[in-house]
Amino acid sequence: MIPSITDSTVKAAIAAISSESATTQEKIEMLIELAQGLQKKPQTAQDLWSAVRLYERANEICGEDYPLLKARAKVGIAGALKTIPDEGTKLLLEAKTVYKEALPILQQLASPEEVAEAQMNLGLVLQSLVPFNLAKISDSIKAYQEALRVFTWQNYPQEYAILHNNIAIAYLSIPAGLEQKHLCEGLAVQTFESALKQINLIDNPREYAMLQNNLGNALQYLQSIHPIENNLRAIAAYNEALKVRNSHDTPLEYANTISNKANALFNLPDDPQSPESGNPQNLLKARNYYQEAWRIYTQSQHLEQAQLVAQALQELEIEINIRDEAGMET
Repeated sequence: MIPSITDSTVKAAIAAISSESATTQEKIEMLIELAQGLQKKPQTAQDLWSAVRLYERANEICGEDYPLLKARAKVGIAGALKTIPDEGTKLLLEAKTVYKEALPILQQLASPEEVAEAQMNLGLVLQSLVPFNLAKISDSIKAYQEALRVFTWQNYPQEYAILHNNIAIAYLSIPAGLEQKHLCEGLAVQTFESALKQINLIDNPREYAMLQNNLGNALQYLQSIHPIENNLRAIAAYNEALKVRNSHDTPLEYANTISNKANALFNLPDDPQSPESGNPQNLLKARNYYQEAWRIYTQSQHLEQAQLVAQALQELEIEINIRDEAGMET
C-alpha cells in the first residue's frame, strides 16, 4: 500500500519531535496537539488512524511520570476510535476500555469540564454498544447525567442540549414491555421539554431546532390513546424547528424535518374535530414535503435517506389513489 500524505506527515512529525531539544513534556504536548488537529477535521478514516498513532506515541513517552497527559492521550485515542467508521464493535469496545482507564486519572487531576466531556463521550460509546448487548443503556444514561452536573444550561447550553437529546433518545431505545415502554416514552418527551425550557430560539438556534425536531419524533410515535393530539403537538414542534432549518443554510436538517412532518401529516385528519372526514389535504401537503426532501437527499448523495423517502412517497400515492377511488364510488 502506498503511504498517504497524512501517514508520511505523521512519521515525519514523530521523527522531528524525537530529535527536538524540547523537554519531554513539550514533546508530549506537541504530539497531542498534532493529533487533535487531525481529529477535529478528518478528511478520511486514515486521518483518524494517524491521530491514534500520534496519541499512542504521546502515551508511550508519558510513561508513569505524566499521568494527566497520559490520560489526555488516552481520551484522544478513545475519541478517534469511536469516530472511525466500523461495521462491528471492536473499535467501540476499545474506546470504552480506554475511556474507563482515563477517567479515574482525570477525576483526580483534570478540570470538571474535562472530566464531564469524557463522561459525555463514554455515554455515547456505551449507547452505541447497547444494540449489540455489549453495554447497558442505564450506564449510558448515568454517564450523561454525571456530565450534566458540570454542563449546566447557564454555562454550557450546547452541551446541555446535546446531553438531554442523548438521554431522551436513550430512554426511547430501552427494550421494555408495553407498560414500561409507555413510561420510557413519557420520560423521553419530558426530557426534551425540560431542555426546551432553557434552550431558546434566539440564543441557541441550532440546538433548539434539534430538540424540537426530535421532540416531534417522540410525540409522533408515542403509544397513546390520543394520537391526533400527539400528531398536532408533533407538527407544532416541527414548525418550531423549521424556524431555524431551511433548504439554503441547512438542507439536510431541513429535509429531515420536512420528511418527519410529512409522516405526521400522513396520519392526521384535515379537521381534527371530524376525523371521519379523512385527510386529502394533509396527504397532498405530505406529498409535497416528501418530494422536496427526496430532491435534497438525492442532490446531496444521501441515497439511503432518499430511498426511504421514495418508499414513503410510494405508500402515500397508493393511499391517495385508494381514497380517490373510494370517493368516486360514492
